[in-house]
Amino acid sequence: MARIKFTKGELKKTRDALRQYERYLPTLQLKKQQLQMEILRQLRLHQEKEELEASKRGMIEAWAGLLVDVPKDLRAWITPKEITIAARNIAGVDLPVFERAEFEPAEYDLFIIPLWVDTAVDLLRELVSLRQEIKVLAQGVKVLRDELRITTQRVNLFEKVKIPLAKETIRLIKIYLGDQMTNAVGRSKMAKRKIEETVLEEVAV
Repeated sequence: MARIKFTKGELKKTRDALRQYERYLPTLQLKKQQLQMEILRQLRLHQEKEELEASKRGMIEAWAGLLVDVPKDLRAWITPKEITIAARNIAGVDLPVFERAEFEPAEYDLFIIPLWVDTAVDLLRELVSLRQEIKVLAQGVKVLRDELRITTQRVNLFEKVKIPLAKETIRLIKIYLGDQMTNAVGRSKMAKRKIEETVLEEVAV
């Protein structure tokens, strides 16, 4: 514990600090709850997207053998040329949000390439987009968990350190000032009694 200044000024300063701590703590606790709820929501969404991705992957694997007849350009057709990620503010945290993946047009000779290639390209693009979305969701959960860790540390600091320390400091200063006041009153009474005794002695003489 830092050295306490047993003064009225220090008492006021500590009381003001305590009021600030007690006013700020509920905001931190609310932020902590919001972050916890959002993490759970993001984890559920992440799981749903992973299940959907597994389902689509299963559909593609069913006819993956046919892809040997597809031109080498297939990889270029299913590689995103741009991924758009927005931001959403949750409890003061900028959370990355996947919006879309854009692809180059798949240009090929319709007389040479089998008809099912259109469906294959669409499904593979959906799969790639889903994987990008899952990746962004995982990044978002990490951002939220990091912020939750920091917020929890702050809540604990206020609840377990700052507020109890301020209350204890106020208690000690009040005791000290009370003792000082009692001593001052006692000294005042003694001084008054001595003055009265001196006056009586002078009168008696």
